[in-house]
Amino acid sequence: MLKFLLPVNESETSKQGVIGLTKLINWYKEVPEIHLLNVQPPLRGNALMFIDKENIEQYHQEEGARELQSACDDLDRFGIAWQSYIMVGNPAESIVHYAEEKQCDQIILCSIDSGTVKGLLLGSVASRVIQLSTIPVLLIK
Repeated sequence: MLKFLLPVNESETSKQGVIGLTKLINWYKEVPEIHLLNVQPPLRGNALMFIDKENIEQYHQEEGARELQSACDDLDRFGIAWQSYIMVGNPAESIVHYAEEKQCDQIILCSIDSGTVKGLLLGSVASRVIQLSTIPVLLIK
């Protein structure tokens, strides 16, 4: 069975990626196994001195679950099974690491076509994933 990784957050771009995936799913002979990944940025600064590790982990899990909810609901509405996971770290590196660890066949990213100059400035995570990944990346515009 094919495994696809779809990184998601609460952005409109991410929502478009989920919708794009639902439109492409019929291209495949069998429905791929969908892995949703949310990458939370690590907390920085003085907060780490005053908050214990368990509360920080709980915070990341709650924020990640909140950011994943829309994608989970959309895939449920289309009858597409999914698994979700939350990581903390650098988004591009975490995406590639997860895809390699789970032996995904494809990473699906969404990028809104914003014109040439603006488009060059946006999508740094997508650009970095493409640079780092040995796994094929499908970019949905």
